[in-house]
Amino acid sequence: MPPRMLRLLQDTWLAFALLSRLPLPKLPDGAFARAAAASWAFPLVGFAVALLAGLLGLLALSIGLSSQIAAGLTLTALVLLTGALHEDGLADTADGLFGGWTPERRLEIMKDSRVGAYGMLSMILGLGLRWSALAMLLPAGLGPLIAAAVLSRGILPWLMHRMPSARPGGLAGSVGRPAAPTAIAALLIALVLAFATTGAAAFAAVLATGLAALVVARLAMARIGGQTGDILGATQQVAEIAALLTFAALLP
Repeated sequence: MPPRMLRLLQDTWLAFALLSRLPLPKLPDGAFARAAAASWAFPLVGFAVALLAGLLGLLALSIGLSSQIAAGLTLTALVLLTGALHEDGLADTADGLFGGWTPERRLEIMKDSRVGAYGMLSMILGLGLRWSALAMLLPAGLGPLIAAAVLSRGILPWLMHRMPSARPGGLAGSVGRPAAPTAIAALLIALVLAFATTGAAAFAAVLATGLAALVVARLAMARIGGQTGDILGATQQVAEIAALLTFAALLP
């Protein structure tokens, strides 16, 4: 296999290792040193987990289960396939950004594995909104689910590129800052997949995703001075919710 193709394949595996719990071939020693460079493949992870989870939802619909149950099964599959990585980031972010008085204390709270009131409420509200939107969208197909998944992950490398690390010793700091071409590649892949699966409706979802990510980024800069792994997870969740609600609003 040509070296360039091998590198792209390894980058894809690495992106899946970072953002999912799917069984993968063992990566060679030193592969994680390319974590930032591999972030172009984040939308591919979103595509895969959304497709697998969505197929379970469609199967549930095909055997006569209600759209609410199908949406619940889809959401359960999404959580299991990603190891609740992004949901955990949302909870930690809510606890930290709204539960501390100084940037240092907020970062300390975010690092704490315990979940507080803000974190619990954010997870309940986030899961509830995704569940309700998926119950509306699944009978129409998997396009909106896939588009929301790829757009919400495609924006993450750009935030990693533009925002400083608030905790250099944390996960996001150890991953590093993607180069601009890498971040742009992730955005382009996400856009292509979103428009391919939802057509013109993707325009509104792109705007909603971008606005949601901007709000989280501005809040993170104001409260802790940068991004962390938890901030990125929270961004993915808020952006996905924004995209799903947008698609739900566009249903005839």
